[in-house]
Amino acid sequence: MAGLCIGIAGAGLLGRLLAWRLARGGHRVTVFDPAAGPAPSFDGTGAAGFTAAGMLSPLAELDNATPALAAQGWRAIGLWQAVAQALDAPALMRRRGSLMLAHRGDLGAAQRVLARLETAPAGFPTPQALAPAALAELEPALQAANAWLLPQEGQIDTVATLEQLHRQVRGVGWRWGTRVADVSPGRLTLEGGEALAFDLAIDVRGAGARPALPVRGVRGETVWLRLAGHGLTRPVRLLHPRHRVYLVPRSADLLILGASEVESEDRSPVSLKSAVELMSAAHSVMPALAEARIERLDRNLRPALPDNEPRTELGDGLLRLNGLFRHGWLLAPALVEEALARAALVPALEAAA
Repeated sequence: MAGLCIGIAGAGLLGRLLAWRLARGGHRVTVFDPAAGPAPSFDGTGAAGFTAAGMLSPLAELDNATPALAAQGWRAIGLWQAVAQALDAPALMRRRGSLMLAHRGDLGAAQRVLARLETAPAGFPTPQALAPAALAELEPALQAANAWLLPQEGQIDTVATLEQLHRQVRGVGWRWGTRVADVSPGRLTLEGGEALAFDLAIDVRGAGARPALPVRGVRGETVWLRLAGHGLTRPVRLLHPRHRVYLVPRSADLLILGASEVESEDRSPVSLKSAVELMSAAHSVMPALAEARIERLDRNLRPALPDNEPRTELGDGLLRLNGLFRHGWLLAPALVEEALARAALVPALEAAA
């Protein structure tokens, strides 16, 4: 099926990925979004995908996700590699594994997480325990009493990928500063009442999809830290009884520090308490961060449904994708490929080996 007129409500991660795939498949695509333009705003109101650190950790996500979701995430890593290659930007993602760390007093919490990781589907790699000396050899910047390497997991540069998906797409109309009030089969209704007809209407508005879906916003917070020559080469997840803290090297002198989820729809700036807890946790495993400079405190809302599972609804003239929760970058390409395959809209994108 080629040459359809398709309207997409939402220019975040899913919207840009869908627009890129559909335009490459020969469809006429128009994307509508309330943001002023394609660039990140870092004020809590733009696309949540810009705020994310970009960990691609399907095995680690078994801490609080199903084996089926982890299997989707595992396939998505290969799909992200294929996307990066198609964009002629392979450096957008790296796949060197990730690390889980735990302090001596938190070993019990770590063991509970490791027990859940044993539910991994067949074919997943097994976490490899690292003695302190082995950790120091692998990542000299880190220190922890307990460490595990999760082989073949990866990371993606979220900001650069979103920019490339917008910049390299051809034949797509971008309607910035335009809010979609309602999405129905073959129709997008704009705020103000204007109704536009399409062969296919796609709703990927995230938390903006209410009341069509019972979606809520879950707050995520990140701290951008600048430290020249920090030396970290792999994403790190700190196992702690109270906090889910991650640290992701974005470049040779930039790291993204974050907390995975806060049950709140508050879009206000990061609080002192959150910032101190995040940075203290990171400093406890990476002492060199004492000299890091705080470049940005960011926050945004990620869309979640009541069961915290993603949902795809496909009918005559309508496609909805929502509820990616904390798994947006991990799952997006797999969910997009599955939806487009069901709709027979574009040839399949083969995952890289």
